[in-house]
Amino acid sequence: GELEEHGLVGPTFTMSNIGSIGGTYMSPVVLPPQVAIGAMGKIQRLPRFVDGSSGSSSMEVKEAHLMSISWGGDHRVIDGGTLGRFSNVWKGYMEAPLTMITTMK
Repeated sequence: GELEEHGLVGPTFTMSNIGSIGGTYMSPVVLPPQVAIGAMGKIQRLPRFVDGSSGSSSMEVKEAHLMSISWGGDHRVIDGGTLGRFSNVWKGYMEAPLTMITTMK
């Protein structure tokens, strides 16, 4: 579809924190005039396999803190590849918050 001028005003992005009410995952739906929406689930402590000690080929089970993030976008405005790249940058900032500050201009 085509976008008209009235569709380009107002809010553009919504972030929903479903984790604050115990939610772990949702499928966010974009409501016009929004362009994209993100939903954060609660942080969970889960077991994950990691490489064993150096020189060892064994795997170890370690505790990991994980949070599910889901995105939705209006594909008339933003494509999935752009949203995927944004998601990777956002993930990097969540894992190392100081990098966000150091990359600000």
